[in-house]
Amino acid sequence: MSLPLFLAELAGVVVGGTATVTGDEARHAVAVKRIQVGEHVLLSDGAGRTVTGEVVTAGKQELVVRVDQVEDAPPPALEFVAVQALAKGERSELAVEMLTEVGVRRILAWQAARSIVRWQGDRAAKSLAKWQSTAREAMKQSRRTFLPEVTAAGTKDVAELLAAVDLALVLHEDATEHIAAVDLPEEGRVAVVVGPEGGISPEELETFRQAGARTVLISDGVLRTSTAGAVAVGQLEALARRPR
Repeated sequence: MSLPLFLAELAGVVVGGTATVTGDEARHAVAVKRIQVGEHVLLSDGAGRTVTGEVVTAGKQELVVRVDQVEDAPPPALEFVAVQALAKGERSELAVEMLTEVGVRRILAWQAARSIVRWQGDRAAKSLAKWQSTAREAMKQSRRTFLPEVTAAGTKDVAELLAAVDLALVLHEDATEHIAAVDLPEEGRVAVVVGPEGGISPEELETFRQAGARTVLISDGVLRTSTAGAVAVGQLEALARRPR
């Protein structure tokens, strides 16, 4: 049976000592998940460190765990970054959820020219916070040890990122190369750009190409913006695991 996972600050924890979950996370553990003294849980700091232990105090303000085991997962050789265009309704949240589940380390919420949704004023901060919350919950549900960084980005920010990574791919229905033909680096950062419902504009595409990106197909059909990124990263993960 999988242990429930909660986020906590784990710097300096040692076997035999204690780790404490505080704030909203503690309230969620006790009031929603009904965690009680004597149960075993899994804690993560979102940066690769995990702790397994028994709950010794279960209050609404804090959950105290006696540490039985501490593990530090090394970062993966390939770090996937997703540039996800803003989408309407729940599609954005579904995209963030799936990208987190497949192990993406960073997600850029991209305000594309053809995005129907516009992040402006107070809505921008609230929407970004919702993406970040979605990533946290998906990380816990999927038992990931790394919490993806989620930030807002414009086209200029995306181009700068694409120029800095080791491999930059733009998912595009007019591409002639399939993602399966991509020669992945053995290590480094790989960025995947997913456009909005209306597609990536010619000007954006040219900007990304000038930054060093290449266009690729991931299917013989057209996938929704909410699922395309996760499908692409899943295919790249499979390619990375093939014998060299």
